[in-house]
Amino acid sequence: MSAAFDYVIVGAGSAGCVLADRLSADGKTSVLVLEFGGSDRSVFIQMPSALSIPMNSAKYDWRYYSEPEKHLGGRRMHTPRGKVLGGSSSINGMVYVRGNPMDFEGWQEQGAAGWDYAHVLPYFRRAETRAEGGDAYRGDEGPLHTQYGRLKNPLYWAFVEAARQAGYPVTDDYNAAQQEGFGRMDMTVHKGRRWSTANAYLKPAMRRPNLKVETHALAERILFEGRRAVGVRYDRGGKRHEVRARREVIVASGPINSPALLKRSGLGPAAELQAHGIEVLHDLPGVGENLQDHLEFYLQMECPQPITLYSAMNPLAKALIGARWLAFRDGLGATNHFESCGFIRSRAGVPYPDIQYHFLPLAVAYDGSSMADRHGYQAHVGPMRSKSRGNVTLRSADPHEAPAIRFNYMSHPDDWAEMRACVRLTREIFAQDALKPYAGKEIQPGAEVVTDEQIDTFLAQKVESAYHPSCTCRMGANGDPMAVLDPELRVRGLEGLRVVDSSAMPAITTGNLNAPTIMLAEKGADHILGRGMLPPSDLPFVRAENWQSEQR
Repeated sequence: MSAAFDYVIVGAGSAGCVLADRLSADGKTSVLVLEFGGSDRSVFIQMPSALSIPMNSAKYDWRYYSEPEKHLGGRRMHTPRGKVLGGSSSINGMVYVRGNPMDFEGWQEQGAAGWDYAHVLPYFRRAETRAEGGDAYRGDEGPLHTQYGRLKNPLYWAFVEAARQAGYPVTDDYNAAQQEGFGRMDMTVHKGRRWSTANAYLKPAMRRPNLKVETHALAERILFEGRRAVGVRYDRGGKRHEVRARREVIVASGPINSPALLKRSGLGPAAELQAHGIEVLHDLPGVGENLQDHLEFYLQMECPQPITLYSAMNPLAKALIGARWLAFRDGLGATNHFESCGFIRSRAGVPYPDIQYHFLPLAVAYDGSSMADRHGYQAHVGPMRSKSRGNVTLRSADPHEAPAIRFNYMSHPDDWAEMRACVRLTREIFAQDALKPYAGKEIQPGAEVVTDEQIDTFLAQKVESAYHPSCTCRMGANGDPMAVLDPELRVRGLEGLRVVDSSAMPAITTGNLNAPTIMLAEKGADHILGRGMLPPSDLPFVRAENWQSEQR
């Protein structure tokens, strides 16, 4: 092998950037990061309001699509994954949601010892600097900056008030003790710029001589001596390279590419590997299984008052917004526009929120692909804990060929019941007095869509991924045959190899995944370095006292 480093990290995404910083922090430990994408130096990445552009760019997105989804009319669902420094944190919606404390209690119950809320909260705090100030729950010294929007548009607070009128609580900070309720939404924006993990962690760390970042490097396979990972073979510019890892290889390629890389390296379900002519090094049936995601739809309303972002969608207005952002890093270009939100329970008997809301004062698709022809607003709404499970499989042993992604969306009947509840509960909120001055006709799904059958038809045609794939190399307890990783993120049965990204999650969290992925990497870095863990928190968290008998 031509070069050697203490650690080789595959992927400079949400987790990989964190690891690059933390593992190289002593200035002595040598670290190489391999990233297939290139630079994030683009106004469309750095300007928050331009988020739909990199999300739809082949330069910055792997452009993955699912296999035809049987229960969604055979639709192939766009599955954006960042192909750039910062990974998906450079193309996402910048929404900052840690998840519900009960998510992490569940991780522990599923065999991820040491990943309960008490043990993960200190790592959320270590990662974060909250613009509004830290407290016992929120950090004020971390690299990742978060802030609330300015909520200048009256629709943001009207949505929160309408939810209160419908009987739901208002929460001051859903990332602290109480997630359930409605209020302001956090975003990873700092001084008007997208605050990706590339900006927060990687770029400051790149000043160190012991950290090297190799872009446009496609990892082909992990190299082994016996059962120990010793390096990575990768392609760069059509030339094959090999690099040695003296201590560990760390795969941080995300929920699609991490299982694909493990499989190409001989780690995964034996029958699948053999079918593609790959020598089986270690039969690990869980690699690529347990794929989870969040689905959502947009409930869109016409607004009779010309106060929505529709006024800012013409070419001249966009040009002026861009010019102001370039000059001052403020204005409508400096926000993701998701500035209020909510988390609720769909029915009595659900112990903690299973529905999430993003509110937007514009009627438009998340990826910008379609927009209503009038003033309007919408709630993005969807269930948090779908029972459907999918997988990621290889099409061939060729690293240049995209893997096959099967979500099996809506394959469980409970998922349909939860989605119908989303439609009806949202309509109830939108019908409250606080929103009546702004309420025109329902654009989508349309007031005529009322029966279960009509709602199901709408859902099959219109639900979209929230772009939260996860859980495909999950950690779990000893003796769990489907657990790929142990609770220290080591690949079971091997040495010198870990997976540290959202694929390691045992189960998807309640909300957007960037924040828990960063936390996972922060804690993972301490495991890799063999440090003691941060002391666990003894702080309480809130859940509804009446959850067994009441929906709100």
